Amino acid sequence: MNQIVFDESMVEQLEAVYRTRDVMRRRRLIREALGARPGERILDAGCGPGFYVSELLDEVDPGGLVVGVDVSPQMLAVAARRTEGRPGVELREGSVGSLPVKDDEFDGAICVQVLEYVEDATAALAEIRRTLRPGGRAVVWDVDWATVSWHSNDPARMERVLRGWDDHLTHPSLPRTLAARMRTAGFTDVRAEGHTFATAEFTPESYGVATLSVIENYLAPRGEEVHEWAAEQRELGARGEFFFACIQFCFTGTRPA
Repeated sequence: MNQIVFDESMVEQLEAVYRTRDVMRRRRLIREALGARPGERILDAGCGPGFYVSELLDEVDPGGLVVGVDVSPQMLAVAARRTEGRPGVELREGSVGSLPVKDDEFDGAICVQVLEYVEDATAALAEIRRTLRPGGRAVVWDVDWATVSWHSNDPARMERVLRGWDDHLTHPSLPRTLAARMRTAGFTDVRAEGHTFATAEFTPESYGVATLSVIENYLAPRGEEVHEWAAEQRELGARGEFFFACIQFCFTGTRPA
């Protein structure tokens, strides 16, 4: 596995992706699943550039608190700029496997597309459970990359590119085991819901087109094939023949009272 390095260039690229229509839709779905209320304390485990932190602040105001934790100082710096001057927010450096927070501290927690990178995802889920008060809710969101359906006139090359992209993940199909992992970690009332992200238009607002550039940049050091693949996708888009779909999964669970 060769994980993405969250340097300044990658952080800038990902922040642009987080502003797209499809990712904004995803944030709405996750906030709805969590149902944060005024005065609550919420944890964002793997907060990235702070979009969820900022939006959850609006939901827990007045009197609430949102704590964002991330392993990347570059991401935390962006999150700090996004929430600068706002009360009720704390940003802390740390990993999801060893969260720098107290036991029983939060009413709710979210963890969005983070556990697919974590070797012991079950232990990380137990760590999230530790931070919740009895009755606290958790929302975990991840992608099953095996569900990707992506049109190409060169299916073999497409397969190689997608397998190369899988190399940056510890668990390319984590959702298949997430419900069982959550139960093992001590959550009850575990539920899963799948959400399709699909487009037949080559628009940068779609998850597929936004992901294309991230994949191209990640695989660029491996040679020209990824650029040929990306060029074909742009040509398909110009001809009205682009198609991308994948399923992303929202898991919810509760710490027993």
